Amino acid sequence: MLTLANNPFFAGLPSEALAPLSAAAEERRLPAGCQVFREGDAGDGMYLVQTGCVEISAAVGPDRRHIFARVGPGEIFGEMAVVEDKPRSAGARALAETTVLFLPRAAVEEGIRQSPALALALLREISQRLREFNRQYLAETLQTERLAVVGRFARAVIHDLKGPLSIIGLTADLVGMENATATTRAEARDRIRRQVERVTELVNEILEFTQGNPTALAQTTIPYNAFVDQVIADLAAEVKLKSVRLQLDQPPPAVGVRMNPRRLHRVFQNLIYNAADAMKDGGTIHLRFETSANEVVTHIQDTGPGIAPEIAGQLFEPFVTHGKLHGTGLGLSISKRIIEDHGGRITAGNAPSGGALFSITLPCLPPR
Repeated sequence: MLTLANNPFFAGLPSEALAPLSAAAEERRLPAGCQVFREGDAGDGMYLVQTGCVEISAAVGPDRRHIFARVGPGEIFGEMAVVEDKPRSAGARALAETTVLFLPRAAVEEGIRQSPALALALLREISQRLREFNRQYLAETLQTERLAVVGRFARAVIHDLKGPLSIIGLTADLVGMENATATTRAEARDRIRRQVERVTELVNEILEFTQGNPTALAQTTIPYNAFVDQVIADLAAEVKLKSVRLQLDQPPPAVGVRMNPRRLHRVFQNLIYNAADAMKDGGTIHLRFETSANEVVTHIQDTGPGIAPEIAGQLFEPFVTHGKLHGTGLGLSISKRIIEDHGGRITAGNAPSGGALFSITLPCLPPR
């Protein structure tokens, strides 16, 4: 049977400090499930486990308790409330039939006054417990944050997939109608193909984002006006369903831009869809252009409420979003990476006349 004299925690104490503690120690036998003390009880003493096991836990919700530690033979517990002279911050319960030595607080305090070795031993024990608690807290906090991010990420992916999948479903129903003409079926096939490509692009870019290693872009020089005209043709019909109109304030410049058209299309799609989502009651998205000797700038401005001040400085960071039931802000983070992979830059702010204003700057070649 463990006693104070043969326990490592008390073994270094001089006899004049150990003897009063041993005399004051009270052996207690606890059946399995017995509550040693509860949260809020007076810190009347500390305990040394001789046999069995004691669980230390605290309530973290109406129906949930957090287990801080399980204490076995040779270990002490309950020392914190004794040293602090405060009520118990956690409860203790015997997990199995357990025998403990109870050391009254008055005897422990007298032992601390008589022996610096006991004070140092308690200080080390408390420090070790706090370190372990911090380690557990950090690990659980990180795990909780990871799960929250995974949940938000999954909701964003599902939200982005719903759009093209809905279009595919509706188009498939249209193709299956008995009175569908050959032209209707051809248009439907083309629409389904474009939505499948959109889903594939989304999945590939999410995989690339999570891997953190951008793949090399296969680029070719394309007339910028032809690219922008195609973007408008692809996206105008979809945003029109939200009572939003795409408007070219001027013709796109006929300069050559080295690009990966599929990836660059994704940037315009992200910005235009975000603008359409922000204008709940409809509105207009304006596209304007500026050119210099070696750059082309595209301004995309909407007539919505503008960028919220609380996220203005973090707009292109992953998982930053505002005012959307779904989404994580990955779209803008991916867009920034794509533009930078093209040797360009993207900025955002609120236009003086109102609404959000995004500006894309890309290297270009002089017009032919």
